[in-house]
Amino acid sequence: MGNKFQILLINGPNLNLLGTRETKIYGTETLFQIIKKTKHIAQRLNVELYDFQSNAEHKIVEKIHESKNLKIEFILINPGAFAHTSISIRDALLAIQIPFFEIHISNIFSRENFRSHSWISDISNGIISGFGSDGYIWALHTSVNMLLKKNKYNDK
Repeated sequence: MGNKFQILLINGPNLNLLGTRETKIYGTETLFQIIKKTKHIAQRLNVELYDFQSNAEHKIVEKIHESKNLKIEFILINPGAFAHTSISIRDALLAIQIPFFEIHISNIFSRENFRSHSWISDISNGIISGFGSDGYIWALHTSVNMLLKKNKYNDK
């Protein structure tokens, strides 16, 4: 494989509490464990995986803005509750025009009604919801496949 792909993993509010927070819904893996496992797989896939977590909406927006300058090629985002409330995260993702997947550990469509609407789902390249931490790995693999296909067709 040629150059490393640059992928950014963003985690939103309360995900820093994974492992202890509502374990029947979110499991017992910590965010640190999920990121470590995802980075290990990223390394094998020739991906430079950057990670960022914040409970502050404006910090996530700023990181999304910054991703353009960092030459990020794909974003994996678990916006947490901001999926259901944040127009500013939506606008930031639209502004930078970097493809992204929306990830949720729980199945947001089988929970409270307010969780079934996400402000970013309709502009995402895909949604992975309800598969626990495996969703991060699937998003990583699929984003790499998309980048490989894009590069293959752009090289012709």
